[in-house]
Amino acid sequence: MGDTGRHQQCPKCPPTGVTPMPRLGLYALIVCVLSVAAAVVSFTRGSFLGIVWVLLAGLSSNMCWYYVKRARQQKSVTG
Repeated sequence: MGDTGRHQQCPKCPPTGVTPMPRLGLYALIVCVLSVAAAVVSFTRGSFLGIVWVLLAGLSSNMCWYYVKRARQQKSVTG
């Protein structure tokens, strides 16, 4: 028939009871960690370019929280 919009688990994967992190949330978390590392390196070298990296870390951490919370809400609604 048609797609019901529900997430179907992999038939080969055993049920673990743990919801995987949304892909965009995971990417945002990786960007956050890398930008914090870049900010630390930049500041230790005496460059003020680290301010840009700190701002990017803040933006990406907010994106990560948004996608994780949205996935939790969708799971509780369709649950």
